[in-house]
Amino acid sequence: MAAACPSREILRHLTSRWGVLILIALLPGTQRFSDLRRGIGGVSERMLAQTLQWLEADGIVARKAYKVVPPHVEYSLTPLGHEAAKHVQALADWIEVNLGRMTPAIDTQT
Repeated sequence: MAAACPSREILRHLTSRWGVLILIALLPGTQRFSDLRRGIGGVSERMLAQTLQWLEADGIVARKAYKVVPPHVEYSLTPLGHEAAKHVQALADWIEVNLGRMTPAIDTQT
């Protein structure tokens, strides 16, 4: 809970809008950048690249670049990332199941 705890930055990366969706998208296995972008609706190329960089620096995502033309880059979860993704997926599943119970509260706030 300390303000200066380094875990806050990692938590921010893992639980950001795009971080959550990237983790869930990579759970089935390795994907190319373009496949991730198509699969995650609404994410810009810039935000996808930035979030992947954060997750890679945190040891959650592995990046493999092939020296070919055109460039070919693949992303996959590390063992640590796979563990985190399962927890994030469980939360996302819980939200989906309970969305009907939360929607009235959301509707009254807007």
